[in-house]
Amino acid sequence: MEISKIHQHQDPESSTSISQTTSDITEIHPMDYRKHERASHQTSLSNRFWNFSSSSSSSSLLSPRFISLCFLVFLYYIGYAYLQELMFTLKGFDDTAWFLTCYQFFVYAILSFIHLGFAGLDQRRASYRSYITLAILTVTTMGLSNYAVVYLNYPTQVMFKCCKLIPVLIGGIIIQRKTFNRYDVAAACCMSIGLIFFTLADSKVQPRFNLYGVLIICSALVADAAIGNYQEKIMKEHHVSNVEIVFYSFTFGFAFVLCGLLSTNTFFSSLEFWNKHPGPTYGYGLIFAIVGYLGIDIVLTLIKEYGALICVTVTTCRKAITIVLSFTLFSKPFVFDYVWSGLIVIVGIYLNVYSRNQTVFNAKIISFTQYLFGSCWWSKLFSTPTTRTLPV
Repeated sequence: MEISKIHQHQDPESSTSISQTTSDITEIHPMDYRKHERASHQTSLSNRFWNFSSSSSSSSLLSPRFISLCFLVFLYYIGYAYLQELMFTLKGFDDTAWFLTCYQFFVYAILSFIHLGFAGLDQRRASYRSYITLAILTVTTMGLSNYAVVYLNYPTQVMFKCCKLIPVLIGGIIIQRKTFNRYDVAAACCMSIGLIFFTLADSKVQPRFNLYGVLIICSALVADAAIGNYQEKIMKEHHVSNVEIVFYSFTFGFAFVLCGLLSTNTFFSSLEFWNKHPGPTYGYGLIFAIVGYLGIDIVLTLIKEYGALICVTVTTCRKAITIVLSFTLFSKPFVFDYVWSGLIVIVGIYLNVYSRNQTVFNAKIISFTQYLFGSCWWSKLFSTPTTRTLPV
C-alpha cells in the first residue's frame, strides 16, 4: 500500500513520516512489535561498520552497498589466501593441515560467541539438525581445502573453487527447485572448459601434481556449493541471522574436527609441531582465522540479500585476483596456458553476471555504442526479445 499517493497534497517531510509510521503500524501486529524491534538490531558485523541506507536500489548490482560488500570480500579473502599459502611454505606444516582447520574453527566459534553477545541473541531459531548438517558440510569444504594445498599448486586449487557455479546450479535445482536460463548454463560450461585446460597446464609444469589432490578439492567443491544453497534455504525459512549460523555451524564443526584428530592420534603430534614454531603457526593462524571470519560474515550478507549465484560470482572474481598475486608473490613456474584458460573462466563469470542483470547491461551497451557510432540499430540488437504464442 503506497501511503505517499494518499498524502500527495501534504508536505514531503510530513508525508514521509506519516508513510513510515503508518506502514509500521499496519504491517506489525502489537503482539509482534517487540520481535520486530529486536530483529532490527540483529544486523551483521559488517553493517555496524558500513551503515548504508537501505532503499529500493540496494538490491541492484550497481548500488553502493553491493560495491562496498564486494570490496570487503576482496580485502578479507585476499589476505586469507596469502596467509594460507604462506603457512604451508613452512617445512613440516603439511602434516598439520587438519590441526589448522581445528584451530580455525575454534577461533571462529570464539569470535561468533562474542558477536552473539553484542547482537543480543539468546534464542536459537533453526533446529540442531540443520546446524549439524551445515557443520558437516563446512568441515568438509574447509578441511579438504586446507588439505588440498599439500597435493596441489595453490592457483590450481583456486581455479577449482572458481567452478563452484556448476554444483551451485545443480544444488539450486535440487534443493530449492530453481530454474536457470541459458546464460547460466553457458557460464558453467565456460568455467568447466577453462578449468580443464588450466589443470592440464598445471600437470605439465608442476612436479607435485597429484590426482589425489584433484579428488580432494572436487569433494570440497561439492560441499562448498551445497553450503551456499543450504544457508540460503535456512535464512529464508527461519529468518536466521548471520552470526547464529556461524556460531552453531563452527561450534559443532570444531567438535567434529577435534574428535577426528583425537581418534587418528594426530592431535598431540600437531600440537608439538605448532609449539616449536609459534609465530608462523599460532600467529599467522590467528590472523588467518580473523580475516576469514570477517569474510564469512560478508559472504553470508551477500547470500541473504542477493542470492547464492551472485555471491559465487563475486567470490570467483576475487579468486582470479588471488591467482595473479600467488604467481607474483610466490615463485612458481608459469606457462601461457594459464592465461587463456583463465580468460575462458572470466568469460563464464561475465555471462553469469549478465544473466542476472540483462536490462541494465543492455541499456549500458546501447548507450555506449550510440555514443561511439551514433546509430540506432544497436538498440534493436540488444533489446529484450518479446515472446509470442502461436495458435495450435
